[in-house]
Amino acid sequence: MASTEAGSSMEIEAAAPVAALPTKPIFEPLKAHEMSDGRVQFRKITVPQHRYSPLKKAWMDIYTPVHEQMKIDIRMNLKARKVELKTRADTPDISNLQRCADFVYAFMLGFDVIDAIALLRMDELYVESFEIKDVKTLKGEHLSRAIGRLSGKGGKTKFAIENSTRTRIVIADTKIHILGSFTNIKVARDSLCSLILGSPAPKVYSKLRAVTARLAERF
Repeated sequence: MASTEAGSSMEIEAAAPVAALPTKPIFEPLKAHEMSDGRVQFRKITVPQHRYSPLKKAWMDIYTPVHEQMKIDIRMNLKARKVELKTRADTPDISNLQRCADFVYAFMLGFDVIDAIALLRMDELYVESFEIKDVKTLKGEHLSRAIGRLSGKGGKTKFAIENSTRTRIVIADTKIHILGSFTNIKVARDSLCSLILGSPAPKVYSKLRAVTARLAERF
């Protein structure tokens, strides 16, 4: 009799329903204004005197991708001579603000809109700047000749380095700005430094061909 009672109790315990696990919650990604507790984020980029006219001509080319695609408000403050950027309620990602600031800053350095707009679309691109005096202290005609070696006849040397390393280079007096990925910027910078130090262009070309061929094999 006792054994039958024990058997029935075991059956009752086995038949007890198992509690269903709660469903996994699905959270929507936070908007830019939600990540900053509703505060609007700002960026301001100063417009140099010599880039004021090019900015007026290319304003719509800059405004359209920033406002329409990146969902960032942009305006020109004529009194302060600065381009002002701010996030909106429908900005999908807070990083879009910094990307747009980098894009506008690259244009102010002298890059074309077609080249600078790549900063909005690719993550691994950035701008690096240095001066000729950082490599070697040059004055007078020596400095002028160094700048001439960097550009080459009709910009031939600069274009050759750009095409080989897939970068864009702006030579603004004694300042040099390079737009590209980390590895490509390093190769372009090494070539430019060799030219500043006095290496002839053919020697730099041959070294550049060897380095780019090695990079092509690696990737």
